Amino acid sequence: MPSAAPIAPLPSSISELSSCGHALDMSEDAFGFVRSSADCLDQPRELARRLEEDGYLYIPGFFDRDLIMSARTSVCERLAAEGLLDPAHPTFEGVAHPDKTSNYNREPARNNPAIERVVYGPELLGFYQNLFGEPVRHFTYTWFRALSRGQGSTPHCDLVYMGRGTHQLLTCWIPYGDTPLDMGGVMLLEGSHNKSDRIKKYLEVDVDEYCENKPEEVESVITKGGWSHPGYLSKNPVSLRENLGGRWLTAPEWKAGDFITFGMTMVHAGMDNQTNRLRLSSDTRYQRASQPIDERWIGDDPIANTLAGKRGRVC
Repeated sequence: MPSAAPIAPLPSSISELSSCGHALDMSEDAFGFVRSSADCLDQPRELARRLEEDGYLYIPGFFDRDLIMSARTSVCERLAAEGLLDPAHPTFEGVAHPDKTSNYNREPARNNPAIERVVYGPELLGFYQNLFGEPVRHFTYTWFRALSRGQGSTPHCDLVYMGRGTHQLLTCWIPYGDTPLDMGGVMLLEGSHNKSDRIKKYLEVDVDEYCENKPEEVESVITKGGWSHPGYLSKNPVSLRENLGGRWLTAPEWKAGDFITFGMTMVHAGMDNQTNRLRLSSDTRYQRASQPIDERWIGDDPIANTLAGKRGRVC
């Protein structure tokens, strides 16, 4: 069975899709759709086989829609309070304020019971326990994005941000509302999880490590709080795909209730938002409880990518 379906014709209202400002190649050899694994939710061996084969599991309609919409309502109320929504429209619609730009924004998810009910509730934890076949734990840090027009994410692998614990860690990406192609959404580079040898040097990066014997890195990382490496694999998803092969895969339309999960070496990025609404999504991480965990992302107030998480080494 193929790992993805070919792309259907784009709606007439969309002239092209882009990521990081680059128009995507929409040919069948370069772009496609992820395949659903909703048909084998009760078959953990088949789920594990598909995860190994495809590098991801796409589960449409997994969550009760009302659960997701409740979380969306909570998030939109917080965004409105921050002045990021257009007051001329109903808050729930999430229409971006015309004079403001929004990208990564953790605040809507911080100490938010409605979001935590989705990402750390019994449905999702039960899914991962079924998949791993043993007790699981999750990072307590929740990544949240409220992306306005033109905003997307550069191609990267999650390992460079969270590789100090087990590498058998899985990311879960969840949209909070129906997300058509022109609003963006996550896209995965087909087969890239099997090409780690091609990007070996990149996968060895830890964005919070720095060379303590290089004054310029000490200045950038310790004094200015930056990173020794920006974390992305490329700024150009088009040329990256041409170099690594495979297709960029996404969903025909992400729906409220869907999620997709994938491993640490899967190359992924975000398509640009071409609408006036904020694209809302979270990404969270899950692993076997028996395996080591990255200390930057756990606890009541995770240290994340702050100075406390930096680690010097002699290069």
